[in-house]
Amino acid sequence: MSNYNLSEVKEMAGGDEDFMKIVVQTFLEEIPPDVESMNEAINNDNPDLAYQYAHKMKPNLQLFGLELMDEVKVIEAWAKAGKKKDDVPQAASKITKKVNVASIALKRDFELE
Repeated sequence: MSNYNLSEVKEMAGGDEDFMKIVVQTFLEEIPPDVESMNEAINNDNPDLAYQYAHKMKPNLQLFGLELMDEVKVIEAWAKAGKKKDDVPQAASKITKKVNVASIALKRDFELE
């Protein structure tokens, strides 16, 4: 059972398999490095930079049905309101795990290396 949902990608691609593959490839090229940069920013106590990466990933996370909006909001709130950082590592960890699992599954499902 994969943790992603391609219904929105399929809708966007209008059944064009090649286009879907490009969208998946773009996700795989951009999102894992962004997650890494977001985690680095969190570790370096840089809420503004963490916000930028979390915010930038949001459309892609939604597009792939990863249901991580609550976690992204935690990171955004930390940056915007300077709210306690307590929940941030947990949120970041959930985003990281979900993206990693999705990336492995997408590579497999689309036969991408």
